[in-house]
Amino acid sequence: MTHWQLDHVQIAAPPGCEEEARQYFGRLLELPEIPKQGETRRTGGVWFRTGQHEIHVGVEAGFVPARKAHVALYSADESRLTSLANRLSSAGYPVRWDERLPGIRRFFTDDPWGNRFEFLTRTRSE
Repeated sequence: MTHWQLDHVQIAAPPGCEEEARQYFGRLLELPEIPKQGETRRTGGVWFRTGQHEIHVGVEAGFVPARKAHVALYSADESRLTSLANRLSSAGYPVRWDERLPGIRRFFTDDPWGNRFEFLTRTRSE
């Protein structure tokens, strides 16, 4: 039995990031926004749900984007991956396809503040 399960990941963003976060995570990635809890409401940022997990966009003074460390989001539906890549590209976000892993179709992109994200699916060929 696994004793620990992922609850949420937090990414950093600069002060004033909330509206861009809502556009990127809410509109483009189609993740529902969830209310921040307790005292965290006073610190800025926005939270989103992805399946059973959450992505917390937290405000960090002196923000520096994560260029190597990243969040990877999976979909079993390959057409969703393609559709998302097209939406992101049309909105001006870079889409960098990567074919180094057999049986995995994936791309990397950057959020509005330069943090790296990976989106992937498993292909039927493996």
